[in-house]
Amino acid sequence: MLRGLADVVADSQMIFRAVLDAMAHPGRIVEMPGPLDAPPPLHPAAAAVCLALVDLETSLWLDRTARTSAAVEFLRFHSGAVIVDTPATASFALIADTASMPALAEFPQGTDEEPERSATLIIQVASLDATGGRRLTGPGIESEARLRAGGLPSTFWSEIRDNHAAFPRGVDLMLVAGARLAALPRTTRADG
Repeated sequence: MLRGLADVVADSQMIFRAVLDAMAHPGRIVEMPGPLDAPPPLHPAAAAVCLALVDLETSLWLDRTARTSAAVEFLRFHSGAVIVDTPATASFALIADTASMPALAEFPQGTDEEPERSATLIIQVASLDATGGRRLTGPGIESEARLRAGGLPSTFWSEIRDNHAAFPRGVDLMLVAGARLAALPRTTRADG
């Protein structure tokens, strides 16, 4: 079993601040504090987010690729995560293989009255780059931001447009590559 966070309280706070920074500034790429050894196929940033945000009262769905015995054991032991079998029952979802990623609509979307009942998706991608890519606008972005994420399915950006159009319902997303993270909250519009 790999070690989790060296100092659970201090490291969780640093990770939480990094996630808040990314969510407050969609498209901004942040480096997650570390180091954190994560079992394959988990990226260090994905594991860090799970250890800081998921707990005994949080349901976590893992795709088939992330559902290795080492990853499940690591996440259960270090976070107390309740691993669920379907995307529809997840508070958080970790997607390690974007090729078989479920549609965003399969995850809890919240309601107009209770948008906080939606899921947060942690999606592992091949790369993140703040140059070129999609044009992002919305709250937290002064004029526009750019984000290129490698390895996403061809339908991803049209699903992001649909997700944004459903506001206040919809899911929030974190894209991770290695130790890097960029957020796409449902308030973010993606063009191009």
